[in-house]
Amino acid sequence: MKLDILAFSSHPDDIELSCAGTIISHVKAGKKVGIVDLTKGELGTRGTPAIREAEAAAATTIMGLHVRENLGFADGFFRNDREHQLEVVKMLRRYQPEIVIANAVTDRHPDHGRGSILVSEACFLAGLKQIQTEDENTTQVAWRPKAVYHYIQDRLLVPDFVVDITPYWNIKLEAIKAFKSQFYDPTNSEPNTYISNPDFLDFIEARSREMGHLIGTTYGEGFTKERHLGVRSLFDLI
Repeated sequence: MKLDILAFSSHPDDIELSCAGTIISHVKAGKKVGIVDLTKGELGTRGTPAIREAEAAAATTIMGLHVRENLGFADGFFRNDREHQLEVVKMLRRYQPEIVIANAVTDRHPDHGRGSILVSEACFLAGLKQIQTEDENTTQVAWRPKAVYHYIQDRLLVPDFVVDITPYWNIKLEAIKAFKSQFYDPTNSEPNTYISNPDFLDFIEARSREMGHLIGTTYGEGFTKERHLGVRSLFDLI
């Protein structure tokens, strides 16, 4: 299946928290969109890999994704090396996305910045035909996405552009809450964490409102770019 957009995340729920609104808006517009989670989030204090897998499946349905895969890299310990790059290259060549979305370029969790660089470099390598990869015993063809963008996560970064997600805020929130093991639940007896604080989802809404305010809407999601953006008309910027 060829995708229009392929989004990568270091952990299940990274995308839901950071750019689910953008994903949903493009699915609603008829685009084919998928997610590749790099790890199963097995180092998380709350929940288990099996629980998070089920939660990711629920979020996938809510967002209307066309595909979601998990590469099973080691949470906290994956590296930007040849072995990991080739696995990402295989995903890029399998789904041939026009646009790739990746983790924040720098963030509170070191996996986020590391995942960002890993995916970015793999996007370049995927276009080199001398790098051989196989998919179900079939040699894959070289493929390089036209653009790579990075969503903004915990740490505030200055966005290069903001997507209006106002019509899709409630669906985004539903997708986030699909990861119920990770967020505030007074009946959950597991240890409290940074994101299980009852104020954390208020922060997520405040961030979306802040991004929306920048472009004169209620809710928005910010992204950084790797290269200059080009438009054919000034009216594309309205």
